[in-house]
Amino acid sequence: MAMLAQPDGTFALGTFSVQDAHGGEPFPGLLARERVLDLSGALDWAPSDVRAVMERWEEALPVLRSLADDDGLGRRPLEGLRVHAPLVPRQIFQSGANYRQHVIDLEVAHRSADDPRTVEEARAEIAAIMDRRAAEDLPYVFIGLPTTVAGPYDDVVLPAWAEKPDWELELAAVIAKPAYRISVEEALEYVAGYTIANDLTDRATVFRRDMPAIGTDWLRCKNAPGFTPLGPWLVPAESISDPGDLRVTLKLNGDTMQDESTKDMLFGVARLVSYISQTSRLLPGDLVLTGSPAGNGIHWGRLLRDGDVMEGSITGLGVQRTRCVEETA
Repeated sequence: MAMLAQPDGTFALGTFSVQDAHGGEPFPGLLARERVLDLSGALDWAPSDVRAVMERWEEALPVLRSLADDDGLGRRPLEGLRVHAPLVPRQIFQSGANYRQHVIDLEVAHRSADDPRTVEEARAEIAAIMDRRAAEDLPYVFIGLPTTVAGPYDDVVLPAWAEKPDWELELAAVIAKPAYRISVEEALEYVAGYTIANDLTDRATVFRRDMPAIGTDWLRCKNAPGFTPLGPWLVPAESISDPGDLRVTLKLNGDTMQDESTKDMLFGVARLVSYISQTSRLLPGDLVLTGSPAGNGIHWGRLLRDGDVMEGSITGLGVQRTRCVEETA
């Protein structure tokens, strides 16, 4: 099955269940060579989910490496298992306006009708602002709800009220241990691994129409149930040589819409994690979404609708595939 593409490295973590008539309970699993080991029975502390593995990540990591190399343990073939979101975090931190080209495209798309600048002039001016921002300013981060997390192959329900639902494929960093007021230089030591997130947004409700001075309404536009398809895998950070040089690709019904390197990020993973930690205490299993590159639906003038299939991939992290369905009464 192409959608169950193997991740980089010797192993990855995920959440699985047995596909049978009764529907088995999800369990934390170690994926290696297309076979899955149930970690709830293989680890001494019997973790009930992947987040429990994150709680003891530094202790668990060498054990997981050893388990990945041991072919003698009882494993299930990946084929035949249902793949869920790799974990459900306590907190989701989302970075906005973090890809240079994406921000330029959005600013041009949203400029007022009476803007005297040509498109080329507007792009050049916004590009200069982005370069100054990367050098001198701070990341833009807001908070999402864990209830938005869905599996990497689940259907995405488009709410009836969402007039302009859009895709935003993103690299997500998974936190390994409590982090509070840490430096940029040490920030990556607090990252257990990486996964794929599609941070869906209803463009029509990003900005408050009734009270423009208040600004953005992230609750309304981003936090519908299932608006964050996650996974399929949590790939350990040691298997990703450079999170600042990964290819982020989203296809809609087979057509490539997003295809950009994380090199285009204004603020890399280390800067984002450090910045968030100056205010909030990051916890094991928390997600730090790093923003989405150019190529969203608002750019193409083509928003999501019933029956659309999104296929999202990031170098070394596998592939997620979700189908959009309209909300029914």
